[in-house]
Amino acid sequence: MFRGKKYQDSAKLVDRLKLYDPEEAVTLVKQTAKTKFDETIEISVRLGVDPRHADQQVRGAVVLPNGTGKTVRVLVICKADRVAEATEAGADYVGAEDMIAKIQGGWFDFDVCVATPDMMGLVGRLGRVLGPKGLMPNPKSGTVTTDLTRALKEIKAGKVEYRVDKTAIIHCPLGKASFTDTALVENLRALMEAIIKAKPAAAKGTYIKSAVISSTMGPGIKLNSLKF
Repeated sequence: MFRGKKYQDSAKLVDRLKLYDPEEAVTLVKQTAKTKFDETIEISVRLGVDPRHADQQVRGAVVLPNGTGKTVRVLVICKADRVAEATEAGADYVGAEDMIAKIQGGWFDFDVCVATPDMMGLVGRLGRVLGPKGLMPNPKSGTVTTDLTRALKEIKAGKVEYRVDKTAIIHCPLGKASFTDTALVENLRALMEAIIKAKPAAAKGTYIKSAVISSTMGPGIKLNSLKF
C-alpha cells in the first residue's frame, strides 16, 4: 500500500513494538497529526469477547469530560406536547410522524437520534435504515428516554456511544488534535473505564486484548492497556 510522505514521516516517530503509556501516546499522536485540518484522535480497542453471543455484547455510552470537539446535530422524535421542551434543550430537529416519513425518504442530516418511549412503536419501523448507520435510538445508550433535557445536555456536552463490532473491536473518537494533552488523556481514561465496567460476566480470559490510538491520517500507536 502506498503511503504519503507525511504519513511516512509520522510513522518514523512511532516504535511499532512498544506499548506506550497513555500520556506518552497522546503526546505522540498529536505529533503525527500533520494535515492542515484539525484531525480527530480515535481509539480502537480489541476485546476478548465473542460478539456472536448476546451475553458477550459490549455497548454503552459515556460523556467525555472534555467533549469530542465536534458539533453534534440531534434529532428528537416525540409527541407534540414535548416539542417545546426538546427545542429549548437544544435539539436541532424535532418532530414525530413527519420526521419518520422524512427518514424513510432518505434524509439523514443528523448525528444522533433521540426518541421518547411512547414513539418507539413508530420509530421501530426505521430499524432497517437507522440500525446499519448506528443511529437507531436505544435505551442502553440513553437515546430512548423520557428525560429529554438531560439526554440532550449530555449529547451536546460530548456523549459518545461505544459498541463492539462483529470483529470484537470498539472504535470511538477521543477528541481533536487541537485538544491539550491533558484533555485527551482525561477523555481516554473516561472511555476506557466505561468499557472496562461494561465487561460482560460471560467474557473469559483477557478482556482488553489491545488498544491503539491514531489521528485521522496518522499511524496507530499501541497503548499499554495495563495502565487502565
